[in-house]
Amino acid sequence: MLSILIPAYNYNITKLVRELHRQATESMADFEIIVMEDGSTLYLDENAQMAALPGCRYVRLERNVGRSAIRNRLADEARYGHLLFLDCDAEVMSPDYVRNYLAFRNDECVVVGGTAYDGQEHDPRYSLRLKYGREREARSARERGRMRYKVFTTFNFMVSKSIFNRIRFDESICGYGYEDAVFAHRVAELGYDVLHIDNPLIHAGLDENEVFLQKAETGVRNLYALSRTGRYPYLQHESHLLHTFVRLQRWGAHRLCGWLYPCLRPAMRRNLLSSAPSLRVFDLYKLLYLCRLSLEK
Repeated sequence: MLSILIPAYNYNITKLVRELHRQATESMADFEIIVMEDGSTLYLDENAQMAALPGCRYVRLERNVGRSAIRNRLADEARYGHLLFLDCDAEVMSPDYVRNYLAFRNDECVVVGGTAYDGQEHDPRYSLRLKYGREREARSARERGRMRYKVFTTFNFMVSKSIFNRIRFDESICGYGYEDAVFAHRVAELGYDVLHIDNPLIHAGLDENEVFLQKAETGVRNLYALSRTGRYPYLQHESHLLHTFVRLQRWGAHRLCGWLYPCLRPAMRRNLLSSAPSLRVFDLYKLLYLCRLSLEK
């Protein structure tokens, strides 16, 4: 009935799996939990113990295959008709988390539960990640519903296996970021709706400011590379960042912005790595970085 699928990378998933297993067992539904290590080197002994739980499987890949391929492999391993994907650094906050998804077990559907952040976490080392998450990601189902496909995320969602097999994640996207946007576009293209519900998981595995900024840069590089292939023309309409860049490029202003990037970068980084970062500065940082990439390429 329900396959709970967790791609893991260097993260201790024991607390998460035990809670999911408890809830799924109490629901009396047929279920399985599959954890797949994507080339991890940490917490392997701890995570492997989860295979002892009834209905749990633990698969270890020696080589990292990437964010898209690991999810496709998990889906191929799944026995049941509904696939619940969640990231390994999630934390369950509702005692009815699994039951809330099981309400859709008879439907052909794509259901997104949402993301939340610990309200007691105020460590300045994570200030940028927390501010971005709380203001851009931690939205109610009603807010997300108005944006439908544009806020789709792989962090916490369920999809019918019949739908997944028609779409799958694009394994040609090897870098960090935007595989979820491409997946969501295919959902829309095939005429399926995305249902947003209030069933969030806490994003517990926070990146320190420097790491989060590096990931943001990697995401921008990946977005630019995808746009250059010509295979994803819709991204300029679905990514506000790329849409703004294309407009600047049309006016010829992207060159000026690209030249400004190394001049403004130190001041922007000081703000973004501080205890009180600005998301407007974060948006500007990514835009100028994208413009700079276009000049270098």
